[in-house]
Amino acid sequence: MTTRPILTTESGAPVADNQNSQSAGPGGPLLIQDQQLLEKLARFNRERIPERVVHARGSGAFGHFEVTEEVSRFTRAAFLAEPGRRTEVFVRFSTVAGGLGSGDAVRDPRGFAVKFYTEEGNYDLVGNNTPVFFLRDPLKFPDFIHSQKRDPFTGVQEPENVWDFFSHSPEATHQFTWLFGDRGIPASYRHMHGFGSHTYQWVNAEGEAFWVKYHFKSDQGIRTLTAEQAAELHGRDPDSHQRDLHSAIERGLFPSWTLYVQIMPVAEAATYRFNPFDLTKVWPHADHPLVKVGRLTLDRNPDNVFAEVEQAAFSPNNFVPGIGPSPDKMLQGRLFAYGDAHRYRLGVNHTQLPVNAPRATQAANYGRDGAMRADGNGRRARNYEPNSFGGPVETGVPLAAGVELSGVTGSYRNPVHAEDDDFVQAGALYRVMSEAERERLTANIAASLAQVPDDAIVARAVAHFTAADHDYGFRVETAVKALRG
Repeated sequence: MTTRPILTTESGAPVADNQNSQSAGPGGPLLIQDQQLLEKLARFNRERIPERVVHARGSGAFGHFEVTEEVSRFTRAAFLAEPGRRTEVFVRFSTVAGGLGSGDAVRDPRGFAVKFYTEEGNYDLVGNNTPVFFLRDPLKFPDFIHSQKRDPFTGVQEPENVWDFFSHSPEATHQFTWLFGDRGIPASYRHMHGFGSHTYQWVNAEGEAFWVKYHFKSDQGIRTLTAEQAAELHGRDPDSHQRDLHSAIERGLFPSWTLYVQIMPVAEAATYRFNPFDLTKVWPHADHPLVKVGRLTLDRNPDNVFAEVEQAAFSPNNFVPGIGPSPDKMLQGRLFAYGDAHRYRLGVNHTQLPVNAPRATQAANYGRDGAMRADGNGRRARNYEPNSFGGPVETGVPLAAGVELSGVTGSYRNPVHAEDDDFVQAGALYRVMSEAERERLTANIAASLAQVPDDAIVARAVAHFTAADHDYGFRVETAVKALRG
């Protein structure tokens, strides 16, 4: 007969009765001396931490990344050093606008965040399932998210708010074309691509720098849902994408993605035909073909969703030697905002949580104290640097290369390039779609836009689509008029 462990309080004392509260006699009031009752209720009240403002609804899994091609001529990052090198990873997928209790099968971009546990520290690549984004400047991001979230008066998401913000933000036309197209609702997390979206810097051992964009291509292929299929699935199983990912891995159907990068020599950026650091634009493959790097495979589900998915913290500021940031304004804003969000949600010591801690190396710094410090807090070691007592020291070797700067400080819209435009790439995307895809795209947009009562907002939104392609705008306008009667 197996001996079961003894139930204890948080302090380790045995619990005599976990079914009945202590009271003043069989029918009397409860006693404040009942430690088990008070401790259970107090802990229950504190089980939830603040949910993420964006990307609250998410799923995750562990796996590995294996280099299959030689790319060391572009970066000195150790985990990319040679074919055959494997690195443990954790990947979190998510929707953007919905809260923690929202459904999976909704029209929304999907987060695609990868944490590489490398021997030089953790490298976080935080992207989406689209190669572009709605904005190019982080100053607009809080307003954008407010327009997508619940209205402060009605308490629900208002199409008028969504389209009003868009009508004043023409740079979002490209992303809206992605969002309302077929890929706006992936059939599962396994059947969508992932993108770093931003431009990053790679630096090789000789100090030569390159600008790069990441593309994770799903080896399962692309599968999407129509608006009608998504509505049916959402009503039947709000947890559809979480269930699919977990079930596939449990069955041994390990999802994988092949990683490619686009590479641009640093010197080319200044004279490129549009701003290569503009997050609302893609680099055409004809200009910068895809270069294969390796394969990402997910093969293990988390043992505990709260510990390893909800508490997972990704920050695009977590770089390793040979990889660094670019002047992409949205990326620059996120370098601060992501880490700050985690310090608010999880505390200053969130990097000690197992899912966030380095695995192939150890953190060594002078960070001390703070709520929920779970290790020895540096023990007897000095907590300052420089010191004379053998503490960790700097390398003097930058992780990435410096960027040459010029000009006067101030608020600027964008560096000027020959083909900077908010509509060209949205129009190009529309024109490569099949006739059926265009019909679904414009119908999806019209179904949402027709709910907006303000004619001026509708007119401004339609004007953006018309600027991208005349037929695009005409179809949206016609469909909206038909729906509004």
